[in-house]
Amino acid sequence: MATARQHLTDLTQRFMTAFNDNDLEGVMAFFADDAVYDEFNGTRNHGRDAIRAAFLPQFSGRYGTMQFLDDDLFIDADTGKVMASWRCTLAVKDQPTSWRGLDLLHFQGDRLVRKLTYAKAKVPLFEDRAADTDP
Repeated sequence: MATARQHLTDLTQRFMTAFNDNDLEGVMAFFADDAVYDEFNGTRNHGRDAIRAAFLPQFSGRYGTMQFLDDDLFIDADTGKVMASWRCTLAVKDQPTSWRGLDLLHFQGDRLVRKLTYAKAKVPLFEDRAADTDP
C-alpha cells in the first residue's frame, strides 16, 4: 500500500504528464467541481467550467508548444499540499524560450481543490488586497 506521500507524488506526476501530453480532459479530471485555479497573472478561476476556459488557450496551442520540466517537489502529506517547481519550455514560431515557476497544489483525496501558479518575473505583480475575498 502506498504512503500518503507516495500517493501525492503519483497524483502530481500524472497531473504534470497530462499537461505535457496536451490532454485538457486528463488535466480537468483532477479538479474538484468547486476547485480554484489562481493563474500567475493573478486571475482567479473558480469551478471546473472557469478553469477549463482559462486553460483552453494553452491547450489549443495559442502559446505554442509547451512542456513543463520537473524541477523539485515538496510534499506535506498530512495536509495534502504539494509545491512543484518547474521550467516551462515554449516553442513559439520556432523560437524556443523558457521560464521558471511553481504550482502550489492542494489535494483532497484524489481531487485538486486549489492550484496556485507563480512565475519568475522581472516585475512583481501587485495585488489589490482589498478586493481579495479569499485569504
